[in-house]
Amino acid sequence: MSENAPLSGKTLLISGGSRGIGLAIALRAARDGANIALLAKTDTPHPKLEGTVHTAAAQIEAAGGRALPIVGDVRDADSITEAVLKTQGEFGGIDIVVNNASVIDLSGSLDLSVKKYDLMQDVNVRGTFLLSRAALPALLEAENPHILSLSPPLNLSPKWLGAHTGYTLAKYGMSMVTLGIAAEFAAQGIAANTLWPRTTIATAAVQFSLGGERMMKASRTPDIYADAAYEVITRPAREVTGQSLIVEDVLEAAGITDFSGYAAVPGTPDDQLFPDIFLD
Repeated sequence: MSENAPLSGKTLLISGGSRGIGLAIALRAARDGANIALLAKTDTPHPKLEGTVHTAAAQIEAAGGRALPIVGDVRDADSITEAVLKTQGEFGGIDIVVNNASVIDLSGSLDLSVKKYDLMQDVNVRGTFLLSRAALPALLEAENPHILSLSPPLNLSPKWLGAHTGYTLAKYGMSMVTLGIAAEFAAQGIAANTLWPRTTIATAAVQFSLGGERMMKASRTPDIYADAAYEVITRPAREVTGQSLIVEDVLEAAGITDFSGYAAVPGTPDDQLFPDIFLD
């Protein structure tokens, strides 16, 4: 394993990843020469959203990685099994799983539709559990196995529990799955951690589900999430597991303290960025 490119030849399986944070994580790994399998639904262009699993694969290849685009759905157990088998068949194993696929709806309990509640539970919680579980046999064979879920610390403050109960439950469910696997497989050396940012990230979710263009301009780019994820998944698995990590804390621990280059609008002072939810 090259010291300058620790993910060279390593295989990542990422749920989602056709755009936004998942794609940014994939591209950061690709610069090391990693193999990246993307399990995503976006086979054809979306009318509002940029990118498909195929355009993402092309970007990964251009960045120096090997890409395996897999059209599938984390809500479907057979789809997940097929993705794991295809990834192992193409690249010979799985070293890292990134649970990136997520659905957001901040509606209050009386306004949240049953369909949307179920969708958030199915993608965020069930998808994270099933994908992680399906990859575990391969991870047990890996040299430095990591599971990383893009979900928040379990903040039980009434402020967050009551803010959007359906979404809070789904995101905390992702975290509980991850921390549970960390505890269950600690002795076997599989790392499982969560990662969450202090500020909002300029993605389609922010643009269409949170605050539109105004919030986009007060956010940081997905690159800050990707750089922090890279720091976590290149650490020795037995040294960092069962932790609810914060993006900026991870980068500061790695010696990166100037975040100005991550502002979506260059020059935006840190105190004018929009704080993300779930953090006090």
